[in-house]
Amino acid sequence: MRGAYTTGVLTWLIDHGITFDNHYGISTGAIYLCAYLLKNKEDLYEMSTNHIADKKTIGIRPLLREGQIVGYNYLFDYIIPDVLKMDMKKLKEITQKEPAKVGLYDLSIDKTIYVPIPEMDDHFQMLKGSVTLPVIGHKVTVDGKEYLDGGITDMIPIEQAIRDQNEKFLIITTKPKDYVRKPANWFLTTVMRLAYPKHKQIYEDYKIRHIHYNEQIGLIKKQVEEKKAVWLLPSQVMNVSRLRGDKEDLKKLFQLGYDDAEARKEEIFALLKDE
Repeated sequence: MRGAYTTGVLTWLIDHGITFDNHYGISTGAIYLCAYLLKNKEDLYEMSTNHIADKKTIGIRPLLREGQIVGYNYLFDYIIPDVLKMDMKKLKEITQKEPAKVGLYDLSIDKTIYVPIPEMDDHFQMLKGSVTLPVIGHKVTVDGKEYLDGGITDMIPIEQAIRDQNEKFLIITTKPKDYVRKPANWFLTTVMRLAYPKHKQIYEDYKIRHIHYNEQIGLIKKQVEEKKAVWLLPSQVMNVSRLRGDKEDLKKLFQLGYDDAEARKEEIFALLKDE
């Protein structure tokens, strides 16, 4: 649900005609990246405010209907292709010229991989895998391989962007500036181990998830200090968490993302200037 902040920023970027040489999305940021690349502001708004807060999406209804607390099948098999009519063929054409990668946790090798959008399936199943939280959702199978949310290790895809030799970065994250991720508690790590008995590495990765996150934040701060990055994150604390937030709160968070980008437009324009 915190992704409403991301969609506010992305809408501001569309309004100002801002594009990039490369794009990276992880977890919910992956699907919002797709809407941004398609320049579909309505999809960004509707998905992150109205659809995500629908009782059919999170809570008892998807648990009864799909056996998972988040209605990933409802979102990716119905809302995205049939209601929002997101066009995967067009998206693949766009990303031939505007490269974009999505992070997924590949259970066949027990690590996070980054897949170029043109190499993804045509039916949004890899995208579904890229946002499917462990334990909360079912593993997503595509061509015999199983996927989960790449945020198990990479909550922010800054390391991949650096590995790909990008030199400047516009980074969008959804936690407050003073947030420090703490180690997962005993209960969560035990649940992870029981849920994926054949995948010991996912349990090991989850145990040190806070270390990965803090390292990624450290990398971001380094890029900002070197004036190679603009880092956009919520300027206010909102009443929204990963799985909690009503439509009005999400609309406020969307607007905060838009307003934060507007407030820092001179920094963004300066970053994007050719040297």
